[in-house]
Amino acid sequence: MFTGIVEGLAQVREMRRDGHGARLVIDAGAALNGEALRAGDSVAVNGVCLTAVTFERGAFAADLSVETLARTTLGRLAPGTAVNLERPVPAMGRLGGHIVQGHVDGVGRVVALREETEARRLEIVVPPDLARYIVDKGSVAVDGVSLTVAGVAGNRFGVALIPHTCEVTTLGSLAPGGEVNLEVDILAKYVERLAGPERAGRPRPRRARRARASGRPAAARRRPGRRRPRRGLAGGMRRHRKAVRK
Repeated sequence: MFTGIVEGLAQVREMRRDGHGARLVIDAGAALNGEALRAGDSVAVNGVCLTAVTFERGAFAADLSVETLARTTLGRLAPGTAVNLERPVPAMGRLGGHIVQGHVDGVGRVVALREETEARRLEIVVPPDLARYIVDKGSVAVDGVSLTVAGVAGNRFGVALIPHTCEVTTLGSLAPGGEVNLEVDILAKYVERLAGPERAGRPRPRRARRARASGRPAAARRRPGRRRPRRGLAGGMRRHRKAVRK
């Protein structure tokens, strides 16, 4: 798990494609505070969780699957391109940003960039199926950077970039038309899954199904002023008293 707090900037050294994906080589330099990666370690590159397969002379290599190339912007990286790096948060570490898995949900496009008094406002268009997970003052990861949503309009949202974020991440070099990796808040997706029985594949309650088929609300199927007979001992005693009075 990551938190969206970028540790440093690195550069792409090499991108080799083959029929099964690609091999990405990153020159980490001082981005990881001089610490080496071991084979099998996870590292987030522009918000994408990758596995380091080799680490030598300050550079590590990671394999990109066909799914990763199709879902993220990593396939468009070229030698010399700057990327954000973050290693997983340790068990006793601080959760400085928000819960980030490194599982990119889709690619957004920068549509506006405006200078403001103490920050830079960035506006991004997201794929329609992701827009419902982005809410005002919620969290979103943009190229692996944890940000707070500062406004939503349809499938477009804005974020404010402070000077520090622009300086230590790749977001400071973004321009209109650029593409970014997006990961929405995982909690929003869990809530949707649990709250929506149809989305989860569970059948609707029987009464709701019958009402839906008839086109009327479930409560409207009962006749006004008519009560259902009571069951059990209480219902039996009531019927007995009626019979005696007759």
